[in-house]
Amino acid sequence: MRLSTKKKLLAAALMLAFMSYGCSPTSQMTQTAKPAQAEQMQKNVYAGSVVGKSNKAQTISISVGQGDAAQTMMVKFDDKTTGLEYAEKGEAAVINWEQRGDDKFATEIKPKLAKLPEGVTEIKVDEMYTLISTNTPMTLVDARPEMRYDQGHLPDAISVSVPKMKKMGAKALPADKNELLVFYCGGPT
Repeated sequence: MRLSTKKKLLAAALMLAFMSYGCSPTSQMTQTAKPAQAEQMQKNVYAGSVVGKSNKAQTISISVGQGDAAQTMMVKFDDKTTGLEYAEKGEAAVINWEQRGDDKFATEIKPKLAKLPEGVTEIKVDEMYTLISTNTPMTLVDARPEMRYDQGHLPDAISVSVPKMKKMGAKALPADKNELLVFYCGGPT
C-alpha cells in the first residue's frame, strides 16, 4: 500500500472514530452527587447521560448526579424543543426545561462538552490530516475504553483509557515529554 493511500485511510478512520463512539461512557458511576448538580436540577437544567428517548411518547430520560445519588429525570419535548439531535441514548447532554402545568418540557438540548485543561488545545480533522501527511512525530492516544480500542483503533494509536490514566498517571504516556501527544476519543463529549 502506498504511503499516500495509508495516510488517506488513517484520516478517514480518524473521522469515523470521532463520529462513531463516545470517549468513556460507563455503566457505573462511583462518586456521590455534588451540591452543584442538585442545584442545577432546581434551576431547570438537567446535565447528565441520556438514558433514553421516545419519539412516540415525546419524552427524554436523563440520569442526573452520580453513584447512589443519581436520579433519572424525565422531560417531554415538542416542536418548540431545539437540539433534539443531542438527546441520544448514552450521550452526555444538558437539557434546559420549563414547567408547563404538571409537566416539564425540554426547551433546549445541548451536548455536554468536556472542558479542556489549561495548555491543551483542540485539533480539527484537517489539522490532524496535515500532521499525518507531513509525518510529524507524535504519539496518537486512543482515550476510549479498552473494549472499544480492542474493537478497532487508528493505526499506531496506543490505548490510554481514562481509568488507566487515573491509575498510572504520566507513566501511561511516552517517556519523551516533548513529543506531541494527540488524544482522540469518539466525540466531543
